[in-house]
Amino acid sequence: MACLNVCKEQGHETEEKTQKKQHICTLDGTVDWNAHPAIRGTTGSWVAGILILVNQGLATLAFLGVEVNLVLFLTRVLGQDNAEALNNVSKWTGTVYIFSLLGAFLSDSYWGRFKTCAIFQLIFVLGLASLPLCAYLFLLKPRGCGDKETPCGGHSGFHEPFFYISIYLIALGNGDTILGYFEDEGMWTLGFWASAGSALLALVLFLCGTPRYRHFKPSGNPLSRFCQVIISASRKWRVEIMPAVEDNLYEEAGEESSKNGARKMLHTEGFKFLDRAAYITEKELYHLEKDDGVRNPWRLCTVTQVEEVKCILRLLPIWLCTILYSVVFNQMASLFVEQGAAMKTNVASFHIPPASMSSFDILSVAAFIFIYRRVLDPLFARLKNNSNPKGLTELQRMGIGLVLAILAMVSAGVVECFRLKYARKDCRSNCESPSSLSIFWQVPQYMLIGASEVFMYVGQIEFFNGQAPDGLKSFGSALCMTSISLGNYVSSLLVTIVMKFSTRDDMPGWIPGNLNKGHLDRFYFLLAALTTADLLVYFLCAKWYKYTTFEGRNEEDTNNNIANRHAELQV
Repeated sequence: MACLNVCKEQGHETEEKTQKKQHICTLDGTVDWNAHPAIRGTTGSWVAGILILVNQGLATLAFLGVEVNLVLFLTRVLGQDNAEALNNVSKWTGTVYIFSLLGAFLSDSYWGRFKTCAIFQLIFVLGLASLPLCAYLFLLKPRGCGDKETPCGGHSGFHEPFFYISIYLIALGNGDTILGYFEDEGMWTLGFWASAGSALLALVLFLCGTPRYRHFKPSGNPLSRFCQVIISASRKWRVEIMPAVEDNLYEEAGEESSKNGARKMLHTEGFKFLDRAAYITEKELYHLEKDDGVRNPWRLCTVTQVEEVKCILRLLPIWLCTILYSVVFNQMASLFVEQGAAMKTNVASFHIPPASMSSFDILSVAAFIFIYRRVLDPLFARLKNNSNPKGLTELQRMGIGLVLAILAMVSAGVVECFRLKYARKDCRSNCESPSSLSIFWQVPQYMLIGASEVFMYVGQIEFFNGQAPDGLKSFGSALCMTSISLGNYVSSLLVTIVMKFSTRDDMPGWIPGNLNKGHLDRFYFLLAALTTADLLVYFLCAKWYKYTTFEGRNEEDTNNNIANRHAELQV
């Protein structure tokens, strides 16, 4: 109807032509740049999709150009030891996803997706542009320092804060190896400028597609719906609930609730205290009859609102179990790189940058997505022999991801044992090839991490987005991002604790500056043990979890509930 009205205003066509034009408008609520209902033929399509795909590819290239070598920059240029560098990388990566959460909230609630993307990508470009300036002007002294053999000198109190401001601007705005080769060879400024150029090109391409995009209007703050239930239930904590509680609960008429066409949710058992938020008291019944059904949402909530909060509370145990996986995944951009730098990185005369080994993770992800979709999923669907076309549930896939993460840590630990066995005894610091073990022995751990991503992160995104209530859809994405963010902070905390308890007078700790004097293998095995314990807890939580179902209630049922409640109060 909105499309019909706009078509009338714009063209004053005949009724027949206007009805024809209605069919070429999108019917999903999207609008064009001028806030008119989007036209199918002039918005969207493959043109907009390809622009966004290329934009994300270039932005990801720019981000990874910094991320995969950040730990080496901190150790070689800023002179930090391995443990301190790992902590800083973990905190920075965690902040990246915290800011992603901020972006998602602003996008859904206030700014809209296009405006949010444009602003954050501009900040991203500014951060990437300031990083090479900071490195060239202040940090890379003397010139040519920062490779494996030439450490940089000391820095003033102003220089390092400038550097951290730059990388945290990148974290705010976010959200290869050629670049990895430049940076590993000490050409940090060139690598950072390449990342900045990639991000700038991504922003330009994104803005070029402005007339083609379809825009969703912001839906308002979803947290208010959550808070309304908590406050309403707390206000009625002394109210005596009737035995047939479901017949005394309030729900709006019609097949959809009033908030953005969200589907209704039926009442479920559990978290009974929250049911008070939808319980119709005598006073609320009076106001409903007096005001023609208009209610105060901070005193009386719908059953759907209450079930939304219950749904989120049921998701939290599963969410907590995914945090430790993010701790394991975080090692790929930190400890794996440090371990690779302490191995033999030359094949004949060709040098392999340690950060470029993450290419095997990318190849593994691509391969296992194909294997899962084309082989494993159809196979499990046949074995289950039911009407559900999906083979493994999201919870089952996440469990497999945890198992693969355990295997990745065991593999990394075993490789480290052999690396120490073939380590050079005369290597003190910044020596060439601290161990004669080839860096290609890291391939299995990168491949296992990539396979675990396919099962864990893809399953996690589908699970939280699919199970999150319609009225709180942004909360599903928020759970995914906060899981990754907290995983990085937990990783930083774990490294700090391990170094505190493993450092003695005769032992520099498990993760010292010179890995040949440490026991990185024990840290990997510790992560494997913690993830195994997490898997057992996850199994119990997954068995307890009940999938959310959506179903409409008709207007007659709603009116009957109010009528029944009125009769009970009369008695």
